[in-house]
Amino acid sequence: MKSRSVFGTAVVGLIGAIIGSFSMMLYASTHFAGVAGPGNTPPAVSAAPLQAGAGTTDQDRIVNAVKRVQPSVVALEVVVNGTQLVPVDPFAQMFGGGGPVVRQRVRQRASGSGFVYSKDGLILTNAHVVPNGTSQITVVFNNGDKVKGHVFSSNPGVDLALVKVDGYAKLPPPLEFVDTSKVSAGQWAIAIGEPLELQHSVAVGVVSGFNRDEPIQGEDQQLRIFKGLLQTSAPINPGNSGGPLIDYEGRVIGVNQSTANPSSAQGIGFAIPSTTVMQTAATLAKNPGKTLDANGTGTGKAFLGVQVVTIDNNVRTQLGGYRDPGGVAIGSVVDGTAAAQAGLEPGDVIQAVNGKSVNTAPEFTSTISSMKPGTKVTLRVWSSGVKKNVDVTLGEQPVANYLQQQQSP
Repeated sequence: MKSRSVFGTAVVGLIGAIIGSFSMMLYASTHFAGVAGPGNTPPAVSAAPLQAGAGTTDQDRIVNAVKRVQPSVVALEVVVNGTQLVPVDPFAQMFGGGGPVVRQRVRQRASGSGFVYSKDGLILTNAHVVPNGTSQITVVFNNGDKVKGHVFSSNPGVDLALVKVDGYAKLPPPLEFVDTSKVSAGQWAIAIGEPLELQHSVAVGVVSGFNRDEPIQGEDQQLRIFKGLLQTSAPINPGNSGGPLIDYEGRVIGVNQSTANPSSAQGIGFAIPSTTVMQTAATLAKNPGKTLDANGTGTGKAFLGVQVVTIDNNVRTQLGGYRDPGGVAIGSVVDGTAAAQAGLEPGDVIQAVNGKSVNTAPEFTSTISSMKPGTKVTLRVWSSGVKKNVDVTLGEQPVANYLQQQQSP
């Protein structure tokens, strides 16, 4: 998913940069505990490669694998709601200038990929495809059917999530996994998904390596380290993240996640390896309505519900009238969170937490993330020229509006 700028030339995400979502900075390990619960039987695991017929070429195998898998691959159309500061003069925004801004409710649309995980309607995708603040998910199947879905559970620390569709009679079969230990460097790797909203796209490469540790920039524009990734030369572009990376037998060897910086390298993509995927997804299937950490347990992470940005000269100009040193500016507030309940709004400046000054977004993020859910904090806030203390009880990092989605039409 892509994000848009909030404050002039400052690059910030719309909703993904939510305080409390920073548990995604946890190191993703390939060792997770968990088994599938009743009604959530995971896909079968194949330990030995299937035998192709005599005279079958690699091209034939790839074509057949795609035909077998593609019906179970889906596109995800996602809507993220929130509030944001929008420049009155869009030309000033385009050229990096300041100028007056207004608070406005916004809906950001994005897309990603996923695939059928279980017969009871669970769809596997990346957690960053359905971030905190997601208010609507449409699952688009290969036959063109569009079905409403909701976030079932999520693990940002591994960047995996399950989306649930209910009552869809034509659900394709779940995909089959192969254990990572059976995958070899140099073998074919086929990435399937919806890159750049180009439906039913297939990209072919090879498995390039294993156990890669990669810093990846997420929706909050913060770098986090994911460990133990599978490297592939198959192109992985925005939109096909969350889709399957398969071998030429049609078995899942990974979940597409990211690509290296195209300005510095070509043909370097990364996927979450199948063994990690199987273990994490099995735990997610047992925990509806929950956000888990990299160890498969509750996050225990405090959640305020704001996206903030460090104040530079451009942001200071757009705030209008803010003269104090330091502080972090609120770019967006997620509905229903502790921040929203406390009356915090885009354009407010948080100057201190429990009397301790904050000067940068990372510093503020670290302060909140170090606390536990239920902690009561006092924020010193500048709002339209008025300074005040705001008492807030921090929540726990949630799945994106899970209960609200269950009740919405």
